[in-house]
This record gives sequence, structure tokens and C-alpha cells, in this order.
Amino acid sequence: MIAVSEQSGSSVSLPTDRQRFDSVNPATGEPIASFEVHTAEDVAAAVERARQAAAWWAQLGAAGRRARLDAWRVQLVRRTDELAGLIARENGKPVDDAAVEVTIAIAHLAWAARNAAKVLRRRRVNPGLLAVNHSAFVEYLPYGVVGVIGPWNYPVHTPMGSISYALAAGNAVVFKPSEYTPAVGRWLVDTFAEAVPEQPVFQLVTGFGETGAALYQAGVDKLAFTGSAATGRKVMAGCAATLTPCVIECGGKDALIVAADADLPRAAEQAVWGSMYNAGQTCAGVERVYVEAPVYQEFLDRVSAAAAGLRTGPEHGAAAHYGAITMPGQLEVISSHVRQALEHGGRALVGGPDSVRAPWVEPVVLVDVPPDEPAVTEETFGPVVVISKVADLDEAVEAANSGGYGLGASVFSRRHGRQLASRLTAGMVSINSVLTYASVPGLPWGGSGESGFGRIHGPDGLREFARSRAVTAQLFDIPLRIATFARPDRSVRQLRGLARLRWGRR
Repeated sequence: MIAVSEQSGSSVSLPTDRQRFDSVNPATGEPIASFEVHTAEDVAAAVERARQAAAWWAQLGAAGRRARLDAWRVQLVRRTDELAGLIARENGKPVDDAAVEVTIAIAHLAWAARNAAKVLRRRRVNPGLLAVNHSAFVEYLPYGVVGVIGPWNYPVHTPMGSISYALAAGNAVVFKPSEYTPAVGRWLVDTFAEAVPEQPVFQLVTGFGETGAALYQAGVDKLAFTGSAATGRKVMAGCAATLTPCVIECGGKDALIVAADADLPRAAEQAVWGSMYNAGQTCAGVERVYVEAPVYQEFLDRVSAAAAGLRTGPEHGAAAHYGAITMPGQLEVISSHVRQALEHGGRALVGGPDSVRAPWVEPVVLVDVPPDEPAVTEETFGPVVVISKVADLDEAVEAANSGGYGLGASVFSRRHGRQLASRLTAGMVSINSVLTYASVPGLPWGGSGESGFGRIHGPDGLREFARSRAVTAQLFDIPLRIATFARPDRSVRQLRGLARLRWGRR
């Protein structure tokens, strides 16, 4: 017999002949660990255990939960090297980049634990004229059990954006990590159990798409999903069958605008970092750049020089700037986007089709790509950036807002940054930097359109995992009696008179 997890209070006995799968190092193909493919019955059992644990977790109150989340946070800080090493092996990114990811996740966990009591406290509301003899307030209650389906590209930071806030809001969590990074998921669950051994408040289920589908079919009270738009639609359809509320984040095709008055060295450096960091496997990474004509050539020269200096692959060892492509199937998408762009008039200033040498992809900088090409309209999710010249900032904004995605964006301008940001439809914008909003715990994260809906992080993220309840309480009786079948005839006349006095004038 084997167990879902070694953590106390959350293990379940399973037969030894169950289907299993291996987690592997994407750079070497070396197996890291073996995991169960959990069935719908396994997932339902985990949700049932979580429901009992949720009641205990909720009754601890914000202070009790904070103490336990703080204990977990301390463990994560002390064991960052261990977790970063595991991320590097299972995800493929350099260990320093993994450590940065862990640190940002820790900052969000600390913020959620510290601010949950204040953000979710009961608050009074003015009852207004019609209920003047009542008190009124709003309270925020945990949903109960939250299911989280996480991605592989940031296997700690991204799912923790839901997990941390859901736990701080008083919910139990059942977590289904990507099949490409289950060992990272298990590490998180096991370390939480060391800090909170009393109940299975945070559990793990592993497997493929069927296991994820079983999670939102198992009666969770809310679901948080990060992944592709195609899978997001399937998740929404599954949640709709039971009217289960969900938070959906489906990636993006994020744009960067460079104005003629931008700090060009800074803009070029950030464009390269935003598009190549983590091998371009960033949902809010820079995939499109629109540059005003007067500075276009200088910007291209700076980006090309910086991108050409980046290195990846085993021959560079620890000096590599980024690692392998985590998901093998993405290599064909990257190759196809580059190839089609070049076949239809685009030019490669850096790299080209030969840049794809599985499982690594060297930097690719494309120009003159027609706007209807997949490299411009579809998520490439690799170290590829398309740079286009625009006549003015109006054209830049129109191009940046085109397409179905609406996750993040960046603008570089000394004088027009805020004005440009206000015109973009993206859910998050950084001015004179890229991706900075991800590191600010108090800011919400989320997009619109093909990028999904709902928000994690910040006060909005805490409230996303709590249901609001309106409460009124009568304080004293008044002569004006409306809500009764025994109301006097004069009551409605008096009410209408009050309405004319209060609202009848401009």
C-alpha cells in the first residue's frame, strides 16, 4: 500500500497496482520522482477530508491561521535553497531564478497572512433612509474547500498566488499541480503539514487532465485555474455544470510600448529580460514590442546586441541565462511560429529556425512580421520576441490592444507613461519596467478576454476566496411601517413624501 502524501492527517491508502507517472528533469530526461495518477474517487475522498479540515481551520480565526501560516513562511525562507534546487531540476530554470520565484511567493504568503484580518473584517454600512432603524454590515466568510489547478512554468509563485490567499481567507485547499512539476507541489504540501500537523488543510492530488477535471467535479466550493485558454474553457464548462465559481487565468500575448522619449537602454534591457526570462515561459512575458519610428533602429540595435549575448544549453552550465523548455510539446509551437513568420516576410535579427534545439531554444528576435501571423496573435511561450515599428503612440496603443488576450503590458516613456497605461485594456501595466506588478503583494493579478477573469493577490485576492454576506439588525421600531401586510394606508404616502424630499431635487 502507498499514500497520496507523507504528510500527517492527509494520507490515503491506495493499491500498489495503481497507474503511476514519473516527473523528469526537462534538461536531461532524468526521472525525479514517481506519482500516483489519482482517480475521481481519490479526489472526492481528498475533498471530503478537506471539508472536515476546513471547519477546523475556519474556527481558528484570522489570528490562529496567521500564526500557522507564519510558521510555514519561516520554513520556506529557511529551506529556500532546497526548494529552489527542486524547481531547477523539475522545471529546468536556473537555480537563482528559482530562488527569486520562491522569494516572491514568500512575500505574497506573508502579505496574505498579515492582512487577512483587516481586509476580511466585518464592516459597517450606512443603512440609508429606507432602513434607518437598522444597523447594516457586510461580513466575509470562507467558501470552505478551494481547488487549485497549477501550471508548470512558475510551479511555486503562480499556484501560491491562489493557495496563500485561499488559506489566509479561511479555506482548506486541494492542490493539483501540473504533471510536469508534481514534486514541487508535494514539497509545498509536505512542508505545510509540518507547520500545521493537526488537520489536512492543504492536500495534494496528482495526475493528468482527468484528475484536474475530477477536482472541479468533486464538490469544491471554488476553483482557481491557471493554464491555456482552451483548457480554461473546459474548466469553466465543468464548473458551470454545478455552478461552481471559478478564477481563470489563461496566459497572454503581452505587449510593450516604447515611446520616442523613452530611456532606450533601460527599455531595451527590460524588453530582452521580459521576453527571454524563464526561456520565455511566462504568461505575462513580453511577446510583442511596438516602437515609435524615431527610435526604432536604435532600439533594434540595442535589443539585438543584448539578445545575441544570451546563452542557454548544457555547455554553458551555471553561466546559462535561462534553462530548457519544460514542456516538450511547446517546442513545436515555438518552431512553427518562427518558421511561419519568416516564410511570410518576417526577418530574424537574432536566431531563427535553427535556434530550436530540443530541449533548448536560443534567443529569437523577429521584425517585419505581418500582424496576422501566429507569432503576433498566439501565445508562443518561448524566448521569441516580435518588434514592430509604429508611426505614433496612437498606433502603438491600438496594436497593443489588438487580439483576444488582456493580461499584462508595459510602457516606456518619460512623459506619457501614465497616460499610455490608462489607454491599455490589460489587467496589469508596468511603467518603465516589466512585470513589476507581480512582485507587489498588494496589487491584484488577473486579466480579461482570452486571459480569463477574477483576481488573485492583494485585497482583491483575499476577497476572491471569501463570500460576502449582507446582514441587517433592527435597532428600534418606527411609526413608518412598510414591510407588513398590516401597514396603514398612510405609510406609502409618507414613504413617497420622504422620497420626494430626499431624492426629488437635482
